[in-house]
Amino acid sequence: METVGGAVILALFIMAFIARAFTVDGPSMLPSLHTGEKLLIDKVTYRFRPPRRGEVVVFRYPANPKEHFIKRVIGIPEDVIAIQGGDVYINGERLEEEYLSEKTRGDMSPIKVPPDSVFVLGDNRNNSHDSRSQLVGCVPFRLVEGRAVWRYWPISSITVMEMPAAFAKFK
Repeated sequence: METVGGAVILALFIMAFIARAFTVDGPSMLPSLHTGEKLLIDKVTYRFRPPRRGEVVVFRYPANPKEHFIKRVIGIPEDVIAIQGGDVYINGERLEEEYLSEKTRGDMSPIKVPPDSVFVLGDNRNNSHDSRSQLVGCVPFRLVEGRAVWRYWPISSITVMEMPAAFAKFK
């Protein structure tokens, strides 16, 4: 009984403060992530630094905090994000997104990311409920649960989540 109790307490501690498993549900991150894939979400990093552009994050849906979404961080505080002619612009500079399978439909007027928030987009831009929606908007840091660091299922797709090269020029 003592061993089982200790194991349960340790597991709860790890899930609450260190890492948690997350299952991708839906097409919004295609082609990067697929429905049913399982990820390890790091919950420690953002206690020491804010999210960075290009990272894939899990956050609580602002309109219903019981739901969790997974998206890519495009803008950080004070960035100005716009979408024109199918391309995303960060502070007036075009983001070359080689990880997308198609251009983003529709334009979006420039938005300045507020302090302590991030602007997120799904990789499947034309089938994603993200910061372009008023129900999501810029996501406050307090709703960000953590960053995806490792895909561990299916076994044939085990990978460490890497930052796309497109974000290297944005410091």
